[in-house]
Amino acid sequence: MAELAWENIITNQRDSRENKPRKAGCTMVMDVGKGMYETESILQVCANYIDHWKFGFGTSVFMDKALLQEKLQLLAAHNILTFPGGTLLEVALLTQHCRVYMTHAKELGFSAVEISDGTLPIPRFRRKRIIDCALNAGLIPITEVGKKDPKRQPTPEQIAEEVLEDLDWGAAWVIIEGRESGQGVGVFDDSGNVDNFEVDMIIDRIGDKLDSLIWEAPIKFQQAFFIEKFGANAGLGNIPIDQVLALEALRNGLRFDTLNRVSGKLLREGFWDPNQVEANGANNQPAHSTDTTR
Repeated sequence: MAELAWENIITNQRDSRENKPRKAGCTMVMDVGKGMYETESILQVCANYIDHWKFGFGTSVFMDKALLQEKLQLLAAHNILTFPGGTLLEVALLTQHCRVYMTHAKELGFSAVEISDGTLPIPRFRRKRIIDCALNAGLIPITEVGKKDPKRQPTPEQIAEEVLEDLDWGAAWVIIEGRESGQGVGVFDDSGNVDNFEVDMIIDRIGDKLDSLIWEAPIKFQQAFFIEKFGANAGLGNIPIDQVLALEALRNGLRFDTLNRVSGKLLREGFWDPNQVEANGANNQPAHSTDTTR
């Protein structure tokens, strides 16, 4: 990675950030129609901070095949996993095209596939077969748990059970459904607020599998919640593409939402005095540890 613009001047104010390729702390963006020019522009600035690139809904269906393949090749060159949205797989399952779907996704150049049952009622035994189908096609299975209909929400216990089963069956990551709105589904209420009790219930049951979770959190205060709770390396998804660097700043304590806690902690523990001025000959090195996970 090239030297950053503020190298050794502005430092990470939170716990250390994992580098690519990373298991924990993935950022998954949702693309609903970016062309090559826009994609190249985004990657020029943000490639080091994007791990998963989801072609949301069924949007890839309407792209010129050659253009889609060129775009997938570009993303692969930047070590970014690519996959169509899970709803597209559900559409394929209506015609029992699991193997056909997986084979075609691989031939197009996708490196992963999202497996969901957000709309269709898919039995668990069949979900396992779909994960196997993805693996056999040479795709990385990324599953999603939860329902898109606010009236059909699973309990935290059911979510945790499905997460553990999916991981045991071979899923590389499990996405917690939050939709593109972040409201009224999963661990979010109708206003998008996070139910901390439900999150704790899920985490208590999955134990050491936290690094394999990606929380769909399209709204900034939701992202801040998970970062404050789990640290800079919380897995976050459905991030608007133009907000990738803003999220990375949030992860690293460079915005009010996460810097406020860090500065308050340092002040309480005596590591920072707002009245102390920089000494002559300061070497620009931080005078304190900013690890907020202790």
